[in-house]
Amino acid sequence: MDSRKNIIITGGNGCLGTELTKMLKSKTSELGSLPAIYDQFDIVSLASYELDITNLEHVSKILEEKQPYAVVNCAAYTDVDGCEDEKDKAFKVNALGPRNLAIVCERKRAKLIHISTDYVFDGEEKEKRIECDVINPKSVYGASKALGEEYVRSFCSRWYILRTSWLYGYHGKNFVNTIIKAAKENGVLNVVDDQIGSPTNAVDLAYAICKLLITQEYGLYHCSGNGECSWYEFACEILNVFGIDAKINPCKSSEYKRKAKRPKFSNLDNFMLRLTVGDCFRDWKQALSAFCNNGYKS
Repeated sequence: MDSRKNIIITGGNGCLGTELTKMLKSKTSELGSLPAIYDQFDIVSLASYELDITNLEHVSKILEEKQPYAVVNCAAYTDVDGCEDEKDKAFKVNALGPRNLAIVCERKRAKLIHISTDYVFDGEEKEKRIECDVINPKSVYGASKALGEEYVRSFCSRWYILRTSWLYGYHGKNFVNTIIKAAKENGVLNVVDDQIGSPTNAVDLAYAICKLLITQEYGLYHCSGNGECSWYEFACEILNVFGIDAKINPCKSSEYKRKAKRPKFSNLDNFMLRLTVGDCFRDWKQALSAFCNNGYKS
């Protein structure tokens, strides 16, 4: 066992970072307890103002102080339309940030888990995407995340890249929160029904991270909820699970003028996860129901 005991989480105050920090510190989750080996680790969760991943010198300083066994990069610029307006910022956070972490992790012989996205695909293929499929991003956000993946692979030898999709959790802004708030305030919603994907509960993704982190099963993984639906179907199930009386009308993507192109079909297949540590992700409806019953506060 490596003598380094610190696990550093970047973006520690975000949707995934908060859930992962909670899970690692409590050594348990609604999906089960973590292996006993996690008793040996101290968890260092850092917000962006505490660790600026875009600054190589700052990354070097913090990781030299903390001497990490592993770094989990949950930090990202995820405003998809905002990335179109702020291309420099998008590439600085989503590409140079992971590069800086990879460079220093390699120097410190630390593991690096990097979180990526379904947006690296163009979304034109109406089949589940597996890890060996060719990527073809169609937005600044997707392109910046794709370059981040490339940098991690190039500069670090102990890496795991986890692509996820339609992530929601107990913390931060996400689709579930948005639908609940809008339904209560407006009573009537229009939601697109021609974009298909896999909703992912942050608890499931955090648990997958914990399963992989203590292994040497390095590589690229798809990590998203099982099953598929449209945003419209997702919204309808949200209202059903939470018992909210509101009307949802299906509409087409063409009715909304968005700066960034969204994938039409972005269902990820957790193929490599099944072949290694096992697919711990629940069916998206089951995970949403658990989200409702296990502490969600609107």
